[in-house]
Amino acid sequence: MTKADILNALINHYSEGNKSQFARKLGISAQGLSTWISRNTFDIETIYSNCENISAEWLITGEGNMLKEQRPKPAATSTAPKLISTGSGAAASFDALMESSKQTPGAIPLVSERAVGGFVNQHFSISEHDVLAYYVIPKFRHLGVDFMIEVVGDSMMPKLYPGDIIACSIINNTRYLEWNKPHLLSTVDRGLLVKRIMPGSDNDCLTAVSENRDYPPFDIPKDEIVGIARIVGVIHLE
Repeated sequence: MTKADILNALINHYSEGNKSQFARKLGISAQGLSTWISRNTFDIETIYSNCENISAEWLITGEGNMLKEQRPKPAATSTAPKLISTGSGAAASFDALMESSKQTPGAIPLVSERAVGGFVNQHFSISEHDVLAYYVIPKFRHLGVDFMIEVVGDSMMPKLYPGDIIACSIINNTRYLEWNKPHLLSTVDRGLLVKRIMPGSDNDCLTAVSENRDYPPFDIPKDEIVGIARIVGVIHLE
């Protein structure tokens, strides 16, 4: 099932085939929705947050049921959002996730962009409100994966495409940067960036390199970078 197929299924389910009505439900223009369909893409966070009871797994893979199974709600014990620790290393990450999601031991959180806006250090935490879904991916388990996030934009094509899911391992010491390898960077001015990293023009900068030649390399001052994660795996969707 392509993303265009997924969109058409959503339109039929939530607005009885009325594209304008579905666009209003998502808070986007009808033209924006038509562009998604024609380009076979969409913003997973926008859909997930506006379509009640939608299955994140179905949104990502197009497989299984469109709607989540209804389960009894647990008794509320606190109104404060629960935090998931994502300390460095596979063991700490997976142990913490098992505490918060016992039904899916060893699961990795697929998170929204706002969840990883500043993964500054080993005490970085993800609010459960920002977790779109949990996934168990055996090949990722021993790679120290802290979270997964969807790629937005085309600057890393053809290596990474919009809608691909990248698995990220937080780097707490810049000595462990791997030159010319793709990383996820959280920056003060530019937000989240997925780029290959190279030494900068001076010791105070890093050079960010895109795969797409339409995007020239540029230097980022090190003091503008508030978090770096190594991309250790990718799920590519056709």
